[in-house]
Amino acid sequence: MSKPKANEEFVAVYTTMGPLRAEVVKGRLESAGIPAFLKYESASTVYAVLVDGMGEVRVMVAKEDEEEARKLLAEKPENS
Repeated sequence: MSKPKANEEFVAVYTTMGPLRAEVVKGRLESAGIPAFLKYESASTVYAVLVDGMGEVRVMVAKEDEEEARKLLAEKPENS
């Protein structure tokens, strides 16, 4: 995965509660060659609670990869 550039714009392509599903989605994107990272609601990394969005995790990609990422996530995974 390449390092993000300082002026690069990022967008959320997937949002979920808690990190497990977000990690799976991130891995799926990276396996397809799309760099991704997770953006946590700050309280969720301190408190393991899922109250009013406190456990929200967003999967972020570069704006230029958004369309490809959304297409990939719309497809049914091969092993399901």
